[in-house]
Amino acid sequence: MAVKDPTAVERANLLNMAKLSIKGLIESALSFGRTLDSDYPPLQQFFVVMEHCLKHGLKVRKSFLSYNKTIWGPLELVEKLYPEAEEIAASVRDLPGLKTPLGRARAWLRLALMQKKMADYLRCLIIQRDLLSEFYEYHALMMEEEGAVIVGLLVGLNVIDANLCVKGEDLDSQVGVIDFSMYLKSDDEIGGKERDEQIAAILDQKNYVEELNRQLNSTVSSLHARVDSLEKSNTKLIEELAIAKNNIIKLQEENHQLRSENTLILMKTQHHLEATKVDVEAELQTYKRSRQGLDEMYNEARRQLREESQLRQDMENELVVQVSMKHEIELAMKLLEKDIHEKQDALIGLRQQLDEVKTINMEMYQKLQVSEDAMKEKNEIIGRLEDKTNQINATMKQLEQRLQQAEKAQMEAEAEDEKLKQEYVNKSESLQKEFSQKEKQLLQLETDLKIEKEWRQTLEEDLQKEKETVSHLRLETQEIINLKKEFLKLQEKNKQLKRICQDQEAALQELASKLSESKLKIEDIKEANKALQGQVWLKDKEATHCKLCEKEFSLSKRKHHCRNCGEIFCNACSDNELPLPSSPKPVRVCDSCHAILIQRCSSNVP
Repeated sequence: MAVKDPTAVERANLLNMAKLSIKGLIESALSFGRTLDSDYPPLQQFFVVMEHCLKHGLKVRKSFLSYNKTIWGPLELVEKLYPEAEEIAASVRDLPGLKTPLGRARAWLRLALMQKKMADYLRCLIIQRDLLSEFYEYHALMMEEEGAVIVGLLVGLNVIDANLCVKGEDLDSQVGVIDFSMYLKSDDEIGGKERDEQIAAILDQKNYVEELNRQLNSTVSSLHARVDSLEKSNTKLIEELAIAKNNIIKLQEENHQLRSENTLILMKTQHHLEATKVDVEAELQTYKRSRQGLDEMYNEARRQLREESQLRQDMENELVVQVSMKHEIELAMKLLEKDIHEKQDALIGLRQQLDEVKTINMEMYQKLQVSEDAMKEKNEIIGRLEDKTNQINATMKQLEQRLQQAEKAQMEAEAEDEKLKQEYVNKSESLQKEFSQKEKQLLQLETDLKIEKEWRQTLEEDLQKEKETVSHLRLETQEIINLKKEFLKLQEKNKQLKRICQDQEAALQELASKLSESKLKIEDIKEANKALQGQVWLKDKEATHCKLCEKEFSLSKRKHHCRNCGEIFCNACSDNELPLPSSPKPVRVCDSCHAILIQRCSSNVP
């Protein structure tokens, strides 16, 4: 009898005890009502068995007072491997009544059972055996296959709902003793297959529901991530649209400021012109009264006219600058339109990429059809070659039969020669002649045999070549099969790319709708801007009479233009005046729309 390893026996015993405790706990919980308290005896025995399983093969650690051997070290390591275990570890460390590492480990086991994640936590430990080797010996239960079996059994405990109070319980001073009387059953308790089947069906349903819940949670998390990404993109687009609106508002404000400055400059020039005209009238009256100093006054008037013309040129230059500013504003609007067109071009490019993917798919499909046609042709060639090999085999059989017949004939001839030698010794001459004839026949037969052997060798070589071609064709068929597999993979990739393209098209459609809305808003702003720009003035040739009194314009009746409604009035009809803080003189106002009237100085002014 071979001596068994004591550590292996210990592992087997602990595994059996774990099986019995887990099975008994599940059965009693299903009959008891599934929700268990901390005073429930099978649950207490389960924790004792788990404590023994975790202590098996644990390395001894030296401390200041004595040697220490606790399971809190490996359980504390779970927090680094499994991020969801950080809450359990933090709550165990914060419990006020726990003083020893063993008590913290017991509290950790109870909290993990209540969370229904004990199997997941211990599976992370078993996978990282290089880290466990710091705490356990090489022959420990957690380092061997029995640990993986116990972790698999712990998955069944997800059926149980435990309601345990860890805070007020004294976990430091508990003595872990296994009660074997709970697992010794009588003959009356054995049986009940239907009940076991019901329990198994309930457990399967519970596991199925939990797995389905996990899958739904993963899908929900992925959908949340997708919604977050879409919200981020939406917020980015809203921010860009708000920035564009702010830029448009700033440009409109600058346009209004420039227009107001332009009106003020025009008003100043009008006042200067009026003052100069008054001076000219006064000079004309003095000229009529007295003709003395006419040449000097004429020169002074020409000089003043030159100064006024210079002032007018300066004002025209300022107007040109204002017009250039207006062009710059229009260029900014065109740049915004260019950005929108570029985004539309990006949409078109993505659609072209999708069309290219479709064309690649069609080319791959055509290549597959070509490869299938080639495969059919190669199959036909293989059939023809097989027919040829069959014909060659038939001819080989015929040649073998002929060889056998020739050998039989040779044997018969030799027997006849021996008989003739014995019977006709006296007739040697005739026999020699016959013998020479027979030799000639033998030579002919030998030559025939040599020819047939050479023919056979050539046939064998042809057959070998045909076999090589067949093997080559088989390799080609194998390559075609591999190409089919690759084509199927490419089809799957193409489907995935189609799905990605569909998602991108949906996102691009949303972007296009948002861009179209922004474009419509920009067009509305443009129309409003055009409406605010006012009407076009009439030409001097067309504006000959006042709008109200219908009298002809002259030097005394000057033209005044309304910048809002476009009407033209004379001095007498535009007597309504309002004071402005920016100008020292009052401003003339239109009778119909109450807008500021501008005096027309020349036909060159628009």
